Amino acid sequence: MLSPKSSPRGKLLTQYVLARITRMDDVDIGLFEYDRNNTLYFFFLNADEQVYMRYGGRDATSPDAYLNLSSLEVALAKGLELHQRYQRGEIPKAARPQPVFPRQIPLLVERTFARNNCVECHLIGDFQNIHRELDGTLDKPVHVYRSPDIKTLGIHLDVPKGIVVKEAIGPAQAAGMSAEDLITHWNRVPVYTFGDLQQQHDKLDRKAASVVVTVERAGQARDLTIALPIRWWITDIRWRQSSVDPRVYFDSRPLSAEEKRKLNLAPGGFAGEVTHVDMFAQVVKSHELKTGDIVYAVDNAETDEIADSPELYIKLRRKSGDSVTLHVIRDGNRMQMPLKTFQMSFRK
Repeated sequence: MLSPKSSPRGKLLTQYVLARITRMDDVDIGLFEYDRNNTLYFFFLNADEQVYMRYGGRDATSPDAYLNLSSLEVALAKGLELHQRYQRGEIPKAARPQPVFPRQIPLLVERTFARNNCVECHLIGDFQNIHRELDGTLDKPVHVYRSPDIKTLGIHLDVPKGIVVKEAIGPAQAAGMSAEDLITHWNRVPVYTFGDLQQQHDKLDRKAASVVVTVERAGQARDLTIALPIRWWITDIRWRQSSVDPRVYFDSRPLSAEEKRKLNLAPGGFAGEVTHVDMFAQVVKSHELKTGDIVYAVDNAETDEIADSPELYIKLRRKSGDSVTLHVIRDGNRMQMPLKTFQMSFRK
Protein backbone atom coordinates (compact mmCIF):
# COMPACT_ATOMS: atom_id res chain seq x y z
CA MET A 1 0.00 0.00 0.00
CA LEU A 2 1.12 3.58 -0.64
CA SER A 3 0.16 4.90 2.80
CA PRO A 4 3.27 5.67 4.91
CA LYS A 5 3.59 3.12 7.72
CA SER A 6 3.90 5.95 10.23
CA SER A 7 0.55 7.52 9.20
CA PRO A 8 -2.69 6.67 11.04
CA ARG A 9 -3.87 4.67 8.03
CA GLY A 10 -0.50 3.00 7.64
CA LYS A 11 -0.49 1.91 11.29
CA LEU A 12 -3.88 0.28 10.76
CA LEU A 13 -2.81 -1.42 7.56
CA THR A 14 0.30 -2.95 9.13
CA GLN A 15 -2.00 -4.99 11.37
CA TYR A 16 -3.62 -6.66 8.35
CA VAL A 17 -2.49 -9.26 5.84
CA LEU A 18 -3.64 -8.20 2.37
CA ALA A 19 -4.52 -10.97 -0.08
CA ARG A 20 -5.28 -9.58 -3.52
CA ILE A 21 -7.36 -11.84 -5.77
CA THR A 22 -6.68 -11.17 -9.46
CA ARG A 23 -8.66 -14.06 -10.92
CA MET A 24 -11.54 -16.03 -9.50
CA ASP A 25 -10.71 -19.52 -10.84
CA ASP A 26 -10.62 -21.36 -7.51
CA VAL A 27 -12.25 -18.88 -5.13
CA ASP A 28 -15.15 -20.12 -3.00
CA ILE A 29 -17.86 -17.78 -4.28
CA GLY A 30 -20.23 -19.22 -1.69
CA LEU A 31 -18.17 -17.68 1.09
CA PHE A 32 -17.23 -14.58 -0.88
CA GLU A 33 -20.71 -13.68 -2.11
CA TYR A 34 -21.39 -10.15 -3.35
CA ASP A 35 -22.69 -8.14 -6.28
CA ARG A 36 -20.13 -9.14 -8.92
CA ASN A 37 -20.32 -5.84 -10.79
CA ASN A 38 -18.58 -3.91 -8.03
CA THR A 39 -15.28 -2.49 -9.20
CA LEU A 40 -13.52 -2.90 -5.86
CA TYR A 41 -14.51 -5.08 -2.93
CA PHE A 42 -12.77 -6.10 0.31
CA PHE A 43 -13.69 -8.82 2.79
CA PHE A 44 -12.42 -8.46 6.36
CA LEU A 45 -11.93 -11.97 7.73
CA ASN A 46 -9.74 -13.97 10.07
CA ALA A 47 -7.73 -17.19 9.78
CA ASP A 48 -10.88 -19.16 10.64
CA GLU A 49 -12.43 -17.67 7.47
CA GLN A 50 -15.00 -15.81 9.56
CA VAL A 51 -16.07 -12.74 7.60
CA TYR A 52 -16.39 -9.77 9.93
CA MET A 53 -17.47 -7.16 7.40
CA ARG A 54 -17.11 -5.86 3.86
CA TYR A 55 -15.82 -2.72 2.21
CA GLY A 56 -17.06 -1.78 -1.23
CA GLY A 57 -20.29 -1.07 -3.02
CA ARG A 58 -21.36 1.47 -5.60
CA ASP A 59 -24.37 2.97 -7.34
CA ALA A 60 -25.24 3.74 -10.95
CA THR A 61 -23.52 7.13 -10.87
CA SER A 62 -19.96 6.03 -10.17
CA PRO A 63 -17.84 2.98 -9.28
CA ASP A 64 -16.41 4.82 -6.29
CA ALA A 65 -19.44 6.83 -5.13
CA TYR A 66 -19.15 5.31 -1.64
CA LEU A 67 -15.40 4.72 -1.50
CA ASN A 68 -12.58 6.94 -0.30
CA LEU A 69 -9.53 6.71 1.92
CA SER A 70 -11.24 8.26 4.93
CA SER A 71 -14.06 5.70 4.94
CA LEU A 72 -11.52 2.93 4.38
CA GLU A 73 -9.67 4.12 7.50
CA VAL A 74 -12.93 3.96 9.48
CA ALA A 75 -13.47 0.42 8.21
CA LEU A 76 -9.92 -0.68 9.05
CA ALA A 77 -10.33 0.48 12.65
CA LYS A 78 -13.71 -1.26 12.96
CA GLY A 79 -12.26 -4.49 11.52
CA LEU A 80 -9.57 -4.60 14.20
CA GLU A 81 -12.16 -3.95 16.89
CA LEU A 82 -14.31 -6.83 15.64
CA HIS A 83 -11.27 -9.13 15.52
CA GLN A 84 -10.44 -8.34 19.13
CA ARG A 85 -14.04 -9.05 20.12
CA TYR A 86 -13.93 -12.37 18.23
CA GLN A 87 -10.74 -13.36 20.03
CA ARG A 88 -12.39 -12.59 23.38
CA GLY A 89 -15.31 -14.82 22.44
CA GLU A 90 -17.78 -11.95 22.21
CA ILE A 91 -18.65 -12.76 18.58
CA PRO A 92 -19.91 -16.32 18.01
CA LYS A 93 -18.45 -18.33 15.18
CA ALA A 94 -20.83 -18.36 12.21
CA ALA A 95 -21.59 -21.45 10.13
CA ARG A 96 -19.71 -21.45 6.85
CA PRO A 97 -21.94 -21.02 3.76
CA GLN A 98 -22.23 -23.92 1.33
CA PRO A 99 -19.09 -23.91 -0.88
CA VAL A 100 -19.64 -22.90 -4.50
CA PHE A 101 -16.90 -22.64 -7.12
CA PRO A 102 -16.73 -21.04 -10.59
CA ARG A 103 -16.04 -24.42 -12.20
CA GLN A 104 -19.59 -25.44 -11.26
CA ILE A 105 -20.94 -22.91 -13.80
CA PRO A 106 -21.04 -24.84 -17.13
CA LEU A 107 -21.03 -21.84 -19.49
CA LEU A 108 -18.14 -20.28 -17.59
CA VAL A 109 -16.18 -23.51 -18.05
CA GLU A 110 -17.09 -23.71 -21.73
CA ARG A 111 -16.40 -20.09 -22.68
CA THR A 112 -13.75 -18.98 -20.20
CA PHE A 113 -11.89 -21.84 -18.52
CA ALA A 114 -11.64 -23.83 -21.77
CA ARG A 115 -10.00 -20.85 -23.51
CA ASN A 116 -7.68 -20.21 -20.57
CA ASN A 117 -9.16 -16.74 -20.23
CA CYS A 118 -9.25 -14.77 -17.01
CA VAL A 119 -12.18 -15.70 -14.75
CA GLU A 120 -13.42 -12.25 -13.77
CA CYS A 121 -16.03 -11.36 -11.16
CA HIS A 122 -18.56 -9.88 -13.58
CA LEU A 123 -18.36 -13.01 -15.76
CA ILE A 124 -19.42 -15.17 -12.83
CA GLY A 125 -22.50 -13.05 -12.14
CA ASP A 126 -23.42 -12.80 -15.81
CA PHE A 127 -23.14 -16.51 -16.54
CA GLN A 128 -25.09 -17.34 -13.39
CA ASN A 129 -27.95 -15.19 -14.70
CA ILE A 130 -27.75 -16.72 -18.17
CA HIS A 131 -28.13 -20.17 -16.59
CA ARG A 132 -31.05 -18.94 -14.48
CA GLU A 133 -32.77 -17.65 -17.60
CA LEU A 134 -32.19 -20.97 -19.37
CA ASP A 135 -33.60 -23.06 -16.51
CA GLY A 136 -36.49 -20.69 -15.75
CA THR A 137 -35.35 -19.54 -12.30
CA LEU A 138 -34.30 -16.00 -13.23
CA ASP A 139 -36.08 -13.47 -11.02
CA LYS A 140 -35.15 -10.16 -12.63
CA PRO A 141 -36.03 -7.88 -9.68
CA VAL A 142 -33.73 -10.03 -7.51
CA HIS A 143 -31.01 -11.27 -9.86
CA VAL A 144 -30.74 -8.41 -12.37
CA TYR A 145 -31.71 -5.35 -10.33
CA ARG A 146 -28.98 -5.87 -7.74
CA SER A 147 -27.90 -3.38 -5.08
CA PRO A 148 -30.91 -1.01 -4.95
CA ASP A 149 -30.00 2.63 -4.37
CA ILE A 150 -30.56 3.75 -0.77
CA LYS A 151 -31.06 7.31 -2.02
CA THR A 152 -34.46 6.06 -3.23
CA LEU A 153 -35.31 5.87 0.49
CA GLY A 154 -33.99 9.38 1.00
CA ILE A 155 -30.75 8.29 2.70
CA HIS A 156 -27.65 10.27 1.78
CA LEU A 157 -24.46 9.28 3.57
CA ASP A 158 -21.52 11.36 4.71
CA VAL A 159 -19.20 9.00 2.80
CA PRO A 160 -15.89 9.85 4.50
CA LYS A 161 -17.51 8.98 7.85
CA GLY A 162 -18.73 5.55 6.70
CA ILE A 163 -22.44 5.02 7.32
CA VAL A 164 -23.16 8.26 9.09
CA VAL A 165 -26.18 10.03 7.63
CA LYS A 166 -25.46 13.35 5.91
CA GLU A 167 -29.08 14.07 4.97
CA ALA A 168 -32.40 12.26 5.34
CA ILE A 169 -35.32 13.19 3.10
CA GLY A 170 -38.51 11.54 1.89
CA PRO A 171 -39.29 8.13 3.47
CA ALA A 172 -36.18 8.17 5.68
CA GLN A 173 -37.02 11.58 7.12
CA ALA A 174 -40.65 10.55 7.62
CA ALA A 175 -39.41 7.56 9.65
CA GLY A 176 -37.46 9.87 11.94
CA MET A 177 -33.94 9.61 10.53
CA SER A 178 -31.74 12.67 10.98
CA ALA A 179 -28.36 13.98 9.90
CA GLU A 180 -25.46 12.61 12.00
CA ASP A 181 -27.34 9.37 12.78
CA LEU A 182 -25.00 6.37 12.65
CA ILE A 183 -26.65 3.38 10.98
CA THR A 184 -25.83 0.25 13.00
CA HIS A 185 -28.35 -2.37 11.80
CA TRP A 186 -30.23 -2.95 8.57
CA ASN A 187 -33.28 -5.18 8.79
CA ARG A 188 -32.05 -6.26 12.26
CA VAL A 189 -28.60 -7.33 10.92
CA PRO A 190 -25.47 -5.48 12.16
CA VAL A 191 -23.78 -3.34 9.49
CA TYR A 192 -20.44 -1.56 9.82
CA THR A 193 -19.75 -0.22 6.33
CA PHE A 194 -21.65 0.78 3.22
CA GLY A 195 -20.67 -2.60 1.74
CA ASP A 196 -22.45 -4.34 4.63
CA LEU A 197 -25.46 -2.05 4.34
CA GLN A 198 -25.83 -2.52 0.59
CA GLN A 199 -25.46 -6.29 0.92
CA GLN A 200 -28.29 -6.45 3.46
CA HIS A 201 -30.47 -4.02 1.53
CA ASP A 202 -30.06 -6.23 -1.55
CA LYS A 203 -31.33 -9.21 0.46
CA LEU A 204 -34.71 -7.58 1.16
CA ASP A 205 -37.77 -9.25 -0.33
CA ARG A 206 -38.63 -7.19 -3.41
CA LYS A 207 -42.26 -7.20 -2.27
CA ALA A 208 -41.38 -5.82 1.18
CA ALA A 209 -43.29 -2.71 2.23
CA SER A 210 -40.87 -1.51 4.90
CA VAL A 211 -37.44 -2.02 6.44
CA VAL A 212 -36.31 -1.53 10.04
CA VAL A 213 -33.14 0.53 10.30
CA THR A 214 -31.42 0.95 13.65
CA VAL A 215 -29.45 4.14 14.20
CA GLU A 216 -27.30 5.41 17.04
CA ARG A 217 -28.07 8.98 18.08
CA ALA A 218 -26.46 10.67 21.07
CA GLY A 219 -25.36 7.26 22.33
CA GLN A 220 -28.86 5.78 22.16
CA ALA A 221 -30.11 3.12 19.73
CA ARG A 222 -33.33 3.84 17.87
CA ASP A 223 -35.31 1.55 15.56
CA LEU A 224 -36.79 3.37 12.59
CA THR A 225 -39.32 1.75 10.26
CA ILE A 226 -38.86 3.16 6.77
CA ALA A 227 -41.72 2.69 4.31
CA LEU A 228 -40.35 1.36 1.03
CA PRO A 229 -41.61 3.23 -2.04
CA ILE A 230 -43.26 1.33 -4.88
CA ARG A 231 -40.53 -0.24 -7.05
CA TRP A 232 -37.92 0.76 -4.47
CA TRP A 233 -35.50 -1.75 -6.01
CA ILE A 234 -35.48 -0.17 -9.48
CA THR A 235 -32.06 1.23 -10.45
CA ASP A 236 -30.38 2.15 -13.71
CA ILE A 237 -28.62 -1.10 -14.64
CA ARG A 238 -27.36 -0.17 -18.10
CA TRP A 239 -23.79 0.21 -16.83
CA ARG A 240 -23.76 -3.48 -15.89
CA GLN A 241 -23.80 -4.71 -19.51
CA SER A 242 -25.92 -7.64 -18.41
CA SER A 243 -26.55 -10.32 -21.02
CA VAL A 244 -30.08 -10.94 -19.75
CA ASP A 245 -31.09 -7.26 -19.82
CA PRO A 246 -32.91 -6.44 -23.10
CA ARG A 247 -31.60 -3.15 -24.50
CA VAL A 248 -34.39 -0.94 -25.83
CA TYR A 249 -32.50 2.32 -26.47
CA PHE A 250 -35.14 4.76 -25.29
CA ASP A 251 -36.33 6.34 -22.04
CA SER A 252 -39.80 7.55 -21.18
CA ARG A 253 -41.68 9.56 -18.58
CA PRO A 254 -44.71 7.81 -17.03
CA LEU A 255 -47.92 9.64 -17.91
CA SER A 256 -50.01 11.14 -15.13
CA ALA A 257 -53.52 9.90 -14.41
CA GLU A 258 -54.95 13.04 -16.04
CA GLU A 259 -52.83 12.58 -19.18
CA LYS A 260 -54.01 8.99 -19.49
CA ARG A 261 -57.62 10.07 -19.06
CA LYS A 262 -57.37 12.66 -21.83
CA LEU A 263 -55.88 10.07 -24.19
CA ASN A 264 -58.44 7.42 -23.18
CA LEU A 265 -55.70 5.07 -21.97
CA ALA A 266 -55.86 2.45 -19.25
CA PRO A 267 -55.85 4.28 -15.86
CA GLY A 268 -53.41 1.80 -14.35
CA GLY A 269 -51.38 1.38 -17.51
CA PHE A 270 -47.66 1.86 -18.05
CA ALA A 271 -47.99 4.44 -20.86
CA GLY A 272 -45.04 6.80 -21.14
CA GLU A 273 -43.87 9.78 -23.17
CA VAL A 274 -40.52 9.21 -24.88
CA THR A 275 -37.97 11.63 -23.43
CA HIS A 276 -34.77 10.27 -24.97
CA VAL A 277 -33.83 8.07 -27.91
CA ASP A 278 -30.34 6.61 -27.90
CA MET A 279 -28.50 7.29 -31.14
CA PHE A 280 -27.53 3.60 -31.16
CA ALA A 281 -31.18 2.78 -31.97
CA GLN A 282 -30.61 4.10 -35.51
CA VAL A 283 -27.28 2.32 -35.88
CA VAL A 284 -28.75 -1.11 -35.08
CA LYS A 285 -32.21 -0.28 -36.46
CA SER A 286 -33.87 -1.17 -33.18
CA HIS A 287 -36.90 1.11 -33.61
CA GLU A 288 -38.06 4.46 -35.04
CA LEU A 289 -39.32 6.19 -31.93
CA LYS A 290 -39.05 9.97 -31.60
CA THR A 291 -38.97 12.23 -28.59
CA GLY A 292 -42.56 13.11 -27.66
CA ASP A 293 -44.05 9.81 -28.85
CA ILE A 294 -46.46 8.15 -26.42
CA VAL A 295 -45.89 4.41 -26.03
CA TYR A 296 -49.02 3.04 -24.40
CA ALA A 297 -48.82 -0.72 -24.99
CA VAL A 298 -46.40 -3.52 -25.85
CA ASP A 299 -47.72 -6.52 -27.77
CA ASN A 300 -51.27 -5.36 -26.89
CA ALA A 301 -50.47 -5.30 -23.15
CA GLU A 302 -51.20 -1.93 -21.50
CA THR A 303 -50.90 -2.82 -17.81
CA ASP A 304 -48.51 -4.77 -15.60
CA GLU A 305 -48.39 -5.56 -11.90
CA ILE A 306 -44.88 -4.10 -11.61
CA ALA A 307 -43.86 -1.99 -14.60
CA ASP A 308 -44.76 1.70 -14.73
CA SER A 309 -43.14 2.38 -18.12
CA PRO A 310 -43.04 0.59 -21.47
CA GLU A 311 -39.27 0.11 -21.33
CA LEU A 312 -39.45 -1.46 -17.87
CA TYR A 313 -42.23 -3.76 -19.07
CA ILE A 314 -39.98 -4.96 -21.91
CA LYS A 315 -36.99 -5.41 -19.61
CA LEU A 316 -38.99 -7.46 -17.10
CA ARG A 317 -41.19 -9.48 -19.46
CA ARG A 318 -39.02 -10.13 -22.52
CA LYS A 319 -35.62 -11.68 -23.23
CA SER A 320 -32.61 -10.05 -24.83
CA GLY A 321 -32.96 -10.25 -28.60
CA ASP A 322 -36.77 -10.49 -28.56
CA SER A 323 -38.81 -8.40 -30.98
CA VAL A 324 -42.00 -6.68 -29.81
CA THR A 325 -44.72 -4.47 -31.25
CA LEU A 326 -45.09 -1.03 -29.71
CA HIS A 327 -48.43 0.77 -29.72
CA VAL A 328 -47.62 4.44 -30.22
CA ILE A 329 -49.41 7.78 -30.34
CA ARG A 330 -47.60 10.34 -32.51
CA ASP A 331 -49.07 13.75 -33.26
CA GLY A 332 -52.48 12.44 -32.18
CA ASN A 333 -52.35 9.43 -34.49
CA ARG A 334 -52.16 5.86 -33.28
CA MET A 335 -49.78 3.42 -34.93
CA GLN A 336 -47.90 0.22 -34.39
CA MET A 337 -44.13 0.06 -34.51
CA PRO A 338 -41.70 -2.87 -34.33
CA LEU A 339 -38.89 -2.80 -31.78
CA LYS A 340 -36.05 -5.28 -31.64
CA THR A 341 -34.22 -5.57 -28.33
CA PHE A 342 -30.50 -6.30 -28.24
CA GLN A 343 -28.24 -8.31 -26.02
CA MET A 344 -25.12 -6.60 -24.76
CA SER A 345 -21.92 -8.40 -25.61
CA PHE A 346 -18.57 -7.96 -23.91
CA ARG A 347 -15.35 -9.83 -23.47
CA LYS A 348 -15.93 -13.29 -22.04
